[in-house]
Amino acid sequence: MQLAAQLNTAIVSADSRQCYKGMTIGTAKPTAAEQASIKHYFIDEFPVTENITAAHYEQLALGYLDEIFQQHNAAVVCGGTGLYIKALCDGLDDMPQVDAAIDHHVNEQYKEKGISWLQLSIQDADPLFFEKGEMQNPARIIRALVFKLSTGQSILNYRTGEKKQRPFQVIKIGIELPRVVLYERINERVDQMMAQGLLAEVESLYPYKALKNLQTVGYAELFDHMDGLYSLPEAIEKIKQNTRRYAKRQMTWFKKDTEVRWYGANTPELVDILGLK
Repeated sequence: MQLAAQLNTAIVSADSRQCYKGMTIGTAKPTAAEQASIKHYFIDEFPVTENITAAHYEQLALGYLDEIFQQHNAAVVCGGTGLYIKALCDGLDDMPQVDAAIDHHVNEQYKEKGISWLQLSIQDADPLFFEKGEMQNPARIIRALVFKLSTGQSILNYRTGEKKQRPFQVIKIGIELPRVVLYERINERVDQMMAQGLLAEVESLYPYKALKNLQTVGYAELFDHMDGLYSLPEAIEKIKQNTRRYAKRQMTWFKKDTEVRWYGANTPELVDILGLK
């Protein structure tokens, strides 16, 4: 918010869940006052029943930036979905469509049998991905397994690593905290979300709980509570635990990107440091 205000520009969300209506508290969307102060894109734009992919985001975000650049010299893209940021900055490889029925089946099997089933299935179906892919990331394994079962080919064969040319300069900024402080803040934020009414929000989305969009930290655990698998305190603790794990995966992803410039969360005046004025 401060960076966008200093640059007198807008913010494009790169969060794969903030774009869905109804998922407000659990995704920590910017408040109405914040959105009135600074224009945000990719917030509350789609029904939860619509499946927006990284490929969709690439085209949407390029359109948002084109609109912003008609009036401003810079834009701020902010969010933690690494694949969406990669799609916008570098572009994605063109890939064949997958079978929707296979996608549904694999997701249902994962919900029933867990990550160990995914790992065994991808080992059998796609040994190349099992050897080189992200084997602790369920979303990546699901995508690879669905792709293999749909096309008969490994998704890795379609990753060229070639960057697309963009008509703008990209400056990547990473913000980090000491892990102990980060985990304390995550725990506090979950408590704040519960106080703000996260349980009621999840209850309103219960009819859609089978959707992939809602198999998300903060929602999946409370659905399990509503199904009688956990007490409410147990579900809250699982949200904290799974959020900490997700933050760790995010950091692993972004630390691999050598273009990211890392700063402490309390670094003042990033505009001056980055020479953006």
